[in-house]
Amino acid sequence: MDENRVKNFGAVISRLISKENLSREEVKDCFSQIMRNEQPDLQQGAFMAALTAKGETAAEIAGVWEAIYEQDTIRVRPLVDKPVVDNCGTGMDSLKTFNISTAASIVAAAGGVVLAKHGARALSGSCGTIDMLESLGVDVETDVETVKRSIETVGIGIFNGMSAKVHPQALFRILSQIRFGTTLNIAGSLANPALPHYAVRGVYSAELLQPVAEVMREIGYKRALVIYGSAPGGRGMDELSNLGESHIAELCEDGQIIKYSLSPSDFGLTPCLTEEIVTSGDKQRETLRLLRILSGNDEGAAFEVVCLNAAPVFYIAGMVKSLQEGYAKAAEIIRSGAAIAKLRQWIKAQNTNPEAGIARLESLLGELDGAKIS
Repeated sequence: MDENRVKNFGAVISRLISKENLSREEVKDCFSQIMRNEQPDLQQGAFMAALTAKGETAAEIAGVWEAIYEQDTIRVRPLVDKPVVDNCGTGMDSLKTFNISTAASIVAAAGGVVLAKHGARALSGSCGTIDMLESLGVDVETDVETVKRSIETVGIGIFNGMSAKVHPQALFRILSQIRFGTTLNIAGSLANPALPHYAVRGVYSAELLQPVAEVMREIGYKRALVIYGSAPGGRGMDELSNLGESHIAELCEDGQIIKYSLSPSDFGLTPCLTEEIVTSGDKQRETLRLLRILSGNDEGAAFEVVCLNAAPVFYIAGMVKSLQEGYAKAAEIIRSGAAIAKLRQWIKAQNTNPEAGIARLESLLGELDGAKIS
């Protein structure tokens, strides 16, 4: 390794430790060195930790995103006649809920939204969206062309952010080696191979609402909702909350960013108990919980929070005029059986072995009657 480059990189880390902000270009250059593995492992980890601990600016997040998207992302353009939407959270939130965004995405797809998701296995939680969908029977290790066809034929697909078939040079290597939340939870998730222009994105801190909305505007998003939900005890979640107030930064078509808050009562809901929506940490148990919701067999707090988080997806796609209308639409879709039907379609479309995927789903559905989800 070039000793001067190592020293200069170390000097940048020292600036971050001193809480100095970097330019977009500086961050892009540093993260490009990390992706090319041109720095010692300790310096790579120190850079990511120092940037996260300082608190990222919009320019810094954009710099990491730009390096990943330009240098380490296999890009595709799904041929569809509707806006393509992404829906995901950053993770790293202090309240570890069950995988709400996965269920909400399936509901939204069942309602006609075209979704190109980009997710990862759990880094800071116990079960990420890739873990959950794999458990349900979706082939999460397939190539981007298969995902593209799934989006085109059934209106939903997911790119695995930890797969070399999606990010072939470095991102999969980096993510496989860390077990704590970093800027990659934001910038990496934005490096969606389909580059949607519409999105709902949950964040782990209210302080990130404005900068993440600004980053999304800077990299080409037309409309977006950036969300942070509050919970008792000063905790929070990267979803709309049915525990307390939710805070939103909305990126409008004209580039304006407006901020507002919502409460469960705005949807006719009574705040639930925290234990009703937190994860058990057991993947099998959480898979059955999600299926129970999508099948319409659970209309408690978990059902409510899924409908609550499908609502902004319908809203950002222009299919409803208000979040309240979106909530009602989501509830109707689940009760009609369309959500579980959409999951079946997805498993068949995004799979190198559709028969095995469907067999996995049917086996899980067969367990529902005897499963106790609490």
